Amino acid sequence: MKTKIIAVLFFIVLSWTLVAAEEQPNIVLIISDDQHWGDYGFMGHSVLKTPCLDRLAEQGLLFTHGYVPASLCCPSLASLITGQYPHQHHITSNDPPLPDGMKKAEFYKTQAYREGRNLMIEQIKKVPTLPKLLAKRGYLSMQTGKWWLGDYSSGGFTHGMTKGGRHGDDGLKIGRNTMQPISDFLDLAAKEKKPFFLWYAPMLPHAPHDPAEQFLNNYKDKTDSIYQAKYWGNVERFDQTCGQLLDELDRRGLTEKTIVVYVCDNGWIQNQDNHRFAPKSKQSPYDGGLRTPIIIRWTGHIVPNKNNTNSVSSLDIVPTLLKLVGLEKDISQPGIDLLDSNAVESRKAVFGECFTHDFVDLLRSEKNLRFRWMVADGWKLIVPQPAEKTGIELYYLPDDPNETKNLAESQQERVKLMLPKLNSFYDPNFSNN
Repeated sequence: MKTKIIAVLFFIVLSWTLVAAEEQPNIVLIISDDQHWGDYGFMGHSVLKTPCLDRLAEQGLLFTHGYVPASLCCPSLASLITGQYPHQHHITSNDPPLPDGMKKAEFYKTQAYREGRNLMIEQIKKVPTLPKLLAKRGYLSMQTGKWWLGDYSSGGFTHGMTKGGRHGDDGLKIGRNTMQPISDFLDLAAKEKKPFFLWYAPMLPHAPHDPAEQFLNNYKDKTDSIYQAKYWGNVERFDQTCGQLLDELDRRGLTEKTIVVYVCDNGWIQNQDNHRFAPKSKQSPYDGGLRTPIIIRWTGHIVPNKNNTNSVSSLDIVPTLLKLVGLEKDISQPGIDLLDSNAVESRKAVFGECFTHDFVDLLRSEKNLRFRWMVADGWKLIVPQPAEKTGIELYYLPDDPNETKNLAESQQERVKLMLPKLNSFYDPNFSNN
């Protein structure tokens, strides 16, 4: 009799678990790679065509003034998956310290490089990540696209494409060559009747800017720069892959069961004379490298709104998603719930930090720091480290979105008021890193 009771109770608990899993919303996180905050139709671009993301923006809660904490791929992505600033998770840069006189290609083959990479990977294993936290609710999680930090499992993903190479090795095929791994993963989640989290981070519109002719032809006559046309073509190419992904959700009847979030890892301003990025974009403390639209769509659950101009952070995405699935954020995650309008309205400032492309010191974040920055009430304060030759900068973004007029000298009192707030966010002189 006792055995039968235990069996019945087990069956009830198992049944409840399966039902609860089926009721949990799925999550798709779309991350573009190296794209300016204004390079979308829904952000008012006069040339670019982004119909799929335009539709997503219409259907979701759009924050036009989102920011990433760092304007460099690896630390920005690490912050996105942890909900922590780079100085918290210690992944501040893309690569280990480069020895003097050694070329990058040569360095990548050395034991020193491998040991440095392993130390970076160990850092991500120590901190909470979105896949790890979602696992508490029974989620399957899939990594596709950009992933710098070792095998996909190092971030807590249950499934993935990346085996450990820089940038993401096999993961970089997604979007550029195939979407099949995503379809296979969705089949698996359906078969196992489990909710899923999908990390879709194709290396697009990131260089190489090699769009098919069908995309390039849309822009050849819109600019005198072939480099600009190729970049724009890659933006539209990326947008089309987003449409393919969203259509797949529709086809499977998952649209109303799936939260879709969009964000970019860092900005890009195309150099008109070559394939590189122009100043004040990637790796810089300016909006051209840091600002991004953020979209959250959950059809039938989140009311669409395109008019939110409050400054928000990509660090808010993890707490928002955790709240939606009934989980509490970790104490180390400073972001807010973007669906809490009071929290969004009452926030005084957003903050960030820019570090060296290559680590100077793998263990002490402050050694890699180049700039700290904050945005409050439309004012942008940029404070360089002493090693930098430039001085403090202050811009009023509503009148000067391209940050061309440094007002630090004429607004010294405002600088004095903002500096303590920036120091309270992160003061490298008193770092415990």
